[in-house]
Amino acid sequence: MTVAGGLLGAVLVAAVAGTPVFAFDDPEISESSGLVDLGALMVTTNDSGGGPLVYVVDKAGRTVGRTTYTDEVVDVEALAPAGPDEVWVGDIGDNREARSRVQVYRVPVGRGDRTVAAPSYDLVYPDGPHDAESLLYGPDGRLRIVTKGIIGGQVYVAPKKLDPDRPNRLRAGPDVSLWATDAALFPDGKHVIVRGYGSAMVARFPSFEPLGMFGLPNQEQGEGISVGSSGRIRVSSEGVHSRVLQVRLPAEIRAKLADRPESSPGQDATPATGHDDAVSLTERWALPVVGGVLLGGAILTGVLGWLIRRRH
Repeated sequence: MTVAGGLLGAVLVAAVAGTPVFAFDDPEISESSGLVDLGALMVTTNDSGGGPLVYVVDKAGRTVGRTTYTDEVVDVEALAPAGPDEVWVGDIGDNREARSRVQVYRVPVGRGDRTVAAPSYDLVYPDGPHDAESLLYGPDGRLRIVTKGIIGGQVYVAPKKLDPDRPNRLRAGPDVSLWATDAALFPDGKHVIVRGYGSAMVARFPSFEPLGMFGLPNQEQGEGISVGSSGRIRVSSEGVHSRVLQVRLPAEIRAKLADRPESSPGQDATPATGHDDAVSLTERWALPVVGGVLLGGAILTGVLGWLIRRRH
C-alpha cells in the first residue's frame, strides 16, 4: 500500500464514540502503551523510557498491584494476555531500527507489589530490525509481533516453543495495512483488532484478512487496546491521568464477526454515548475537496502527527 493509500484509508472511516471507564489515578502511569483486560482488573505499562514495571489497576483506575520483572529494559511497548494471572511483556520498540534482537517476558500480575525474575526470551527478525508496538499470543501457543510502519506493518510469528538460552528466529507472516500501535485477540481466537493512533482494523486471525476499519475516539497518543473475555473493547492513551475508554464496534463489523446481522459480539454492557466522535469524514468536509485537499491533508497530517508523537 502507498503512503497516500494507507493514510487516506485511515481517514476515510466513520469514528465511534467512546465511553469513559476510568482515568489512571497513579501519576506514574504517564505513557500507557499496552492494555490487558483481566475482568475486574486492567493491566498496563509505560513505554519507551519506562522501567521494567507492570501496573494493575482496579475498576476505579487505582493502582492495586505492581510487578517488577527484570533489572533493565530497552523500549517496552506492548502487552498480551498469557493466562489468568500472567501477561506477556514486549520489549520490542526500536524507533531507529537498530536492535539486533528484542525481548519478551512472561510476567505474573495481580494485586499487591512484587519483584520477580520473569522468564525472558530473545527474538530475532529474519530480515533485519523493525520497530513494533503490538504483541499477540494466539490460541496456537505462538507469539506474534505486528511491526509499525507509516505505510503499514507486517506480522512476525515466533516458534511455538521458545528457548530462553538462545535467540528465537521469527517467521514473516501477513502484511497489515495500518500504522499499528497495539493489537488484541477476540475471545473466539479467530479475530483480531489492530489499532493505530486514530483508527482500528478488525481482521480474521491468523490470516489478518481485513473485515473492516473504523475511527477511534480522539486521544492524546493512543497506544493501547484490549478485548475482554466478554468481548468488550477498551482503549488507552499516553498522558498522566489519561482515560481508558470503552468503544463499540460498528454494526457492520459486528455482523461480520458473528456471520449473522442480529448478533453483536463486542457490544458494550453500557452502550457508548456522545456524538462528537461519531461523525464521518463526509459530514466534516465538503465533497468537492475530498479528492484533492483531503488526500494532501491526510499525508501531511499523518507525517506531522508522527513527528510530534514520536518524542522518544
